[in-house]
Amino acid sequence: MSELFTPWQQRAFDRAVDALDAGRLGHGLLLCGPAGMGKREVALKLAAHVLDQGMDAAGRQRNAQLIAAGTHPDLQLTSFIPNKSGDKLRTEIVIEQVREISQKLALTPQYGVAQVVIVDPADAINRSACNALLKTLEEPSPGRYLWLLSADPARLPQTIRSRCQRLEFRLPPREEALVWLQSQGYSEGVAREALEAARGHPGLAHRWLQGEGMGLRREVASELEQLLAGRLGSIELAQRWTADAHADLRLRHAADLALKKAADGLTDPARLNKLAAWFDAANRTRDLLRTTIRADLAVVELLLAWGAANQVQSKGKIR
Repeated sequence: MSELFTPWQQRAFDRAVDALDAGRLGHGLLLCGPAGMGKREVALKLAAHVLDQGMDAAGRQRNAQLIAAGTHPDLQLTSFIPNKSGDKLRTEIVIEQVREISQKLALTPQYGVAQVVIVDPADAINRSACNALLKTLEEPSPGRYLWLLSADPARLPQTIRSRCQRLEFRLPPREEALVWLQSQGYSEGVAREALEAARGHPGLAHRWLQGEGMGLRREVASELEQLLAGRLGSIELAQRWTADAHADLRLRHAADLALKKAADGLTDPARLNKLAAWFDAANRTRDLLRTTIRADLAVVELLLAWGAANQVQSKGKIR
């Protein structure tokens, strides 16, 4: 499986295995770092390493098949479950799920000597569930492992974080990320453009190149220019941006483009401050999209402020 890992995944996995084999890997482990860095894949392979302890070749093959199928009796992956009506997934991990984790870790392993529970995303555990999880972390048993995956570990209570060892996933050096993107079949120019847009995040750059991300970024840049030139109205553009499931990504690109434009105009402090304020407003609007507020109205207000943020114009286009 290791040949499928990115270099940064392999480094994280090797650190965890070294700690495990040296007896330095405790009951609770917090795998944290930016979303899209492959934390779950590393956790699953680490689980296989734990569950394979003492197994012969046939046992390891059986483990691999059961883990791939999601049916290994000694491995539980806890994530979002359907709501009561069953029409969509919950947005929190709730106390009933944490109680199931405690029950799971109290069982005798069916194979080998270990039980592993992976919670992803751990920062979605609600308050009451966190309190229940704390008790599980405070009463570890031999061969029982509870691994929490989080892109935003600060959202977890300090009492939870302090009882877990940390396995950090960091953005790799730019050149390593670029080489990896090129190994996925992208030209150097395309890879560099996407990596710059993703602020050095190779997983995000790869996702945008695979899907509509980079195309949407170019569209957003063009539409913001048209808005400034008066060839496109704020209401029309807001309706366009919120008409599908890509509103959040469009606003993310818009915020990044404003920040880039501000950086290009460092000699004009007034313009820089206005664009920086617009960047903050764009990110606040992204948060509003998760509420019951009408998305198009929130985006209209933001777009109306775009002209004021660009009262001092610079030469060239937004890129």
